[in-house]
Amino acid sequence: MISKAVISSVLIVMGSAATALDLADCDRTTHVSHAGETAHQDLGDGRVQWQTWWSQEGSMTRITVADCAPGQALTAVTAEENMRDALPFDKTTRVERIIERHETGARTFSTLPRIAADLDGIARDVRIETLAIEPCACAALYPDLRGAKTEFVLGG
Repeated sequence: MISKAVISSVLIVMGSAATALDLADCDRTTHVSHAGETAHQDLGDGRVQWQTWWSQEGSMTRITVADCAPGQALTAVTAEENMRDALPFDKTTRVERIIERHETGARTFSTLPRIAADLDGIARDVRIETLAIEPCACAALYPDLRGAKTEFVLGG
């Protein structure tokens, strides 16, 4: 006879496996047909990157690099057109190259403030913030680094 504790443990494990996120799950539309997240990447050592896009009467691309454990995230607008009274621009490829250069070096020197300094004057609205909610890519790749952040849940 199997005990209730064993059955409960098996059901919990089965439920966890069924709800485990894959990085591909993070590529999604977040605002009915006109905004979403894409291009999620594992940068290693608990760091991830993705792009947020917006396209309704104007378009915008934002890149985010996040350190999953502390929940620190660098965001930068890399492309924009018809979003405000500013000239359109697209520096996405240049920003990606700067981030890649930082990520190929030692993590000790690849800090979010250093990346932000290199993006200053290239991207718009470069900032570093502390996240209260775990990003999707962190949930998919580094769930053990969640800490006190609110767990990411994929919406339906």
